[in-house]
Amino acid sequence: MSSTQERTGYTQQPSYGMPVPGRESTGWAGMVLFAGVMMLLLGSFQAIEGLVAIVRDNYYLATSSGLVLTFDYTTWGWTHLVLGAIAVAAGVGLLAGQTWARVVGIAIAGLSALMNMMFLPAYPVWCAIVIAVDVLVIYALAAHGREIGYH
Repeated sequence: MSSTQERTGYTQQPSYGMPVPGRESTGWAGMVLFAGVMMLLLGSFQAIEGLVAIVRDNYYLATSSGLVLTFDYTTWGWTHLVLGAIAVAAGVGLLAGQTWARVVGIAIAGLSALMNMMFLPAYPVWCAIVIAVDVLVIYALAAHGREIGYH
C-alpha cells in the first residue's frame, strides 16, 4: 500500500464522478449535486434574463445610466446570455463528474455574482437571490467538490 493511499484511504485513480473505492461518501456529496443542479438552473435563468434584456430594453425599471457600468441593456443581455450558456455547460459537466467543470463552475459563479451586483439597480430582488445562490455554489464546489470523486 502506498503512503498516499495510507494517508487518504483512497487511490489517486481517476473516478469520473463515481465514488472512489475504499472511501466513504459523506453527506456533502449532496451539496456538490446541489451545486451542479443550481448551475443548470442559474445558467438557464441568466440566459433568460439576457434574452429579455436583448429583446425588450424597456422591461427593466432602471435606466441604463442607473447601472454600475453604463452599458445599454442589449450589451448586458448578451453578457448574461453568454455567461448563462457557459454556466449550463459547467452544470452538465459537474453532474458528469468532470474536474474542469468544478473549476469553471467556481469561476462562473464568481462572475455571475459580480455581474448581478452590477445589474442590481435594474432587478434588485432577483439579483440578490442569484448572488446568494452563487455564493452557495462557490462554497459547495470549493470546499466539498472532492466528495464525489474529483481529483
